[in-house]
Amino acid sequence: MSDISAEDVDKAYKKLKNDAESSGYYLNSDEDFTKELIKSLLINEKRYGYQACPCRLSSGKKSEDLDIICPCDYRDADLNEYDTCYCALYVTKEVVDKKKKIGPIPERRQADVKYRIIKTSKNKTKNLNVSKPVWRCKVCGYLCARYNPPNICPICKAKKERFERFI
Repeated sequence: MSDISAEDVDKAYKKLKNDAESSGYYLNSDEDFTKELIKSLLINEKRYGYQACPCRLSSGKKSEDLDIICPCDYRDADLNEYDTCYCALYVTKEVVDKKKKIGPIPERRQADVKYRIIKTSKNKTKNLNVSKPVWRCKVCGYLCARYNPPNICPICKAKKERFERFI
């Protein structure tokens, strides 16, 4: 599947970089490394129909791989703790500014992790199973289900300190 052209990779790189930076994220500043990852994303897109993380094994079934479609569900938690995502495509500003170095990080992907919660609705209590905590931006109300809130709200650009645990 090496029919991905350099032009395809360059175009995808520019789009991904613009999208990332407009949402408060940063791509790895090693452009050659980053473009190789992007090429792998494009290969996976041709192979599976979606951009599965190039550093993880995909099942080939989108419903089973939703958590590893780039940007994966684990990106923000990895950035918060390790200043890089698992495959090092996304990094923090401190890494871009060379204030921190990245190293290996553990795999977060786990099978059947469930959080059991209780929610009250119309004076009824019912049990709900959700796979991740839900975070709410206190500025605009944006909701996201992740292990940690995003560094920056994709809607209003509020910082992660403005998020609260919703569920």
